[in-house]
Amino acid sequence: MNSLSFGEFTIHRVVEMTLPFLEIEKMFPASTPEEVAAVLPRLQPWAIDAERRMLVTVQAYLVRTPRHLILLDTCIGCDKTYPLFPFWEHRQDTTWLDRLAAAGAQPEEITHVLCSHLHVDHAGWNTRLIDGRWVPTFPNARYFFAREEVAAAEAREPDIWRESVSPVIEAGQAVIVDSDHQIEDGVWFEPTPGHTQGHVAIHLESRGQRAVMWGDLLHSPVQCAYPHWSYRRDWDGAISTESRRRVLGACAEHRHLILSSHFPAPSIGHIRIEGSGYWFDPSEAM
Repeated sequence: MNSLSFGEFTIHRVVEMTLPFLEIEKMFPASTPEEVAAVLPRLQPWAIDAERRMLVTVQAYLVRTPRHLILLDTCIGCDKTYPLFPFWEHRQDTTWLDRLAAAGAQPEEITHVLCSHLHVDHAGWNTRLIDGRWVPTFPNARYFFAREEVAAAEAREPDIWRESVSPVIEAGQAVIVDSDHQIEDGVWFEPTPGHTQGHVAIHLESRGQRAVMWGDLLHSPVQCAYPHWSYRRDWDGAISTESRRRVLGACAEHRHLILSSHFPAPSIGHIRIEGSGYWFDPSEAM
């Protein structure tokens, strides 16, 4: 499922790539052999490969409202500096822009860019390298960043700041807001710190329906079963676990639609309570 109608909104998945990432035990250091063994049959081959590497999709969401054309995160982009994961560094593949066009949007038409946080795989296409200079990819958009995230991002990720954030600010297109800011009717941020200091989930609501794009609050469906499994690079594992439990509980109770950032396709679904944890049901979104 690459698009769906949602009240008065239309939501499109715009995928940049799916790839094997880290082995499950490396990605989630809190995991135990018993927990891994119990969940493996539910993950293979959907979300983990034969070498026990988690399958990770990098994707954004294009949301068409009656008034605006909104991007939720912007994936990796091209020419970025990111030595931690060489397969994301200095890319020259513009397929994501082609897929954005296929979903019905040219860069000039985007009115809002909402970043869940400022990591390279969520903010990379914020900018493009043109004639040796970083410029906003979406020249007519306002880019919304959470204040706490901006305050921490320059020291934490100087290359990302220099390439993907600072040029937007210098161009006068950045709007720095509180972590619970309402962008417009039916679109707002929810603070979900832990993966980064100012991480936010993005809520959409139209005609009584609610969807949540949760960025890196969860990297894999396995974290639904084990919310205490924090990703190895979370800024604060205890805080990310608290945010994860809160959001999973609310989404299960109220049947919010989930727009996951990194779950392999199908990436859209609902959360249900299962034992002491939760599970992700993609079939219920279709």
